[in-house]
Amino acid sequence: MFTMLLFSLIIFLVSSVVMILATLLAKKTIMDREKNSPYECGFDPKGSARLPFSLRFFLIAVIFLIFDVEITLLLPIASTLTLTNIFSWVFTSMVFLIILLAGLYYEWYQGALEWS
Repeated sequence: MFTMLLFSLIIFLVSSVVMILATLLAKKTIMDREKNSPYECGFDPKGSARLPFSLRFFLIAVIFLIFDVEITLLLPIASTLTLTNIFSWVFTSMVFLIILLAGLYYEWYQGALEWS
């Protein structure tokens, strides 16, 4: 019990010394208004809530989510290649990719219509 207390005290002291040294030796930067203001979703959060939302920002976020889900679902498909029939594996993978590409094309086409 005493050794655990001693190790905890040593860890606390070492981490405190490192934090104090980092604070003292850190390069001080001039804080301006833009660096201190938060940036979320393409608009100023302190302004009016009735401002129109940027459609370009929304479409980029949706495309990012599509590719994020795509990678999450495609990685296990590659690992099941040796466990399944090659025909069913290729068929399932192709159907999945065609659905994802059709959704991406639809999002791109809708975005192109809105921007023009």
